Amino acid sequence: MKPSSKSFSIKNWSESDRPREKLIHKGKSSLSDAELLAILIGSGNREESAVELCKRILHTSENSLQKLAKLNLKQLQDFKGIGEAKAISIIAALELGSRRGAESVQELNKISTSKDVFTIMHPFLGDLDHEQFWILMLNNSNKIIYKYPLSKGGITSTMVDTRLVYKSALAHGSTALILVHNHPSGTLQPSQADKTITQKLKNAGDLLDIKILDHIIVTEKTYFSFADEGIL
Repeated sequence: MKPSSKSFSIKNWSESDRPREKLIHKGKSSLSDAELLAILIGSGNREESAVELCKRILHTSENSLQKLAKLNLKQLQDFKGIGEAKAISIIAALELGSRRGAESVQELNKISTSKDVFTIMHPFLGDLDHEQFWILMLNNSNKIIYKYPLSKGGITSTMVDTRLVYKSALAHGSTALILVHNHPSGTLQPSQADKTITQKLKNAGDLLDIKILDHIIVTEKTYFSFADEGIL
């Protein structure tokens, strides 16, 4: 005999255990990640409450919100009980969290160390499932005056148009550049393509008296600095 779906409903839990009521009476910090997600999706499926379903979703993402944020619409909908609307709610909430992280470092616009670059760029690159290559343009005070993604996808030296990079740098009055890209695989070591691009841009910058200060490789949890490792 199959258990009644009613027994899995959060409405049948004691009031103190329901995520919404728990947030109201105990505050948002008292809720687990699964309980917060359960508030977003509202209901589970015939076999699981919203909380149990969210626990399972998180478990498949190694209980990491960063890994969960990498799931696309279709991957989320593979979980029984997650339709398009619920999947969209999860993706939107995680994107808001990412943007909040990016917003919190906007004031840190002066670069003193490689860690500063990682702090600024991780919200943009840390949880992507594809590579992006960014250019940071700095003035004489090492303050960022402009940043933009140069390319998306796999990186090769042929994808870097040196003339456009330095045309933009001159237009913005930049005196130095920092190169930043991510490795979704988590590998920290630079590839030969990474080294080739760095040297190509450095050689061009030397002619224009625009320095390449560093090339940072960002992963989900940490980073690699060409300058720190003495290979720039």
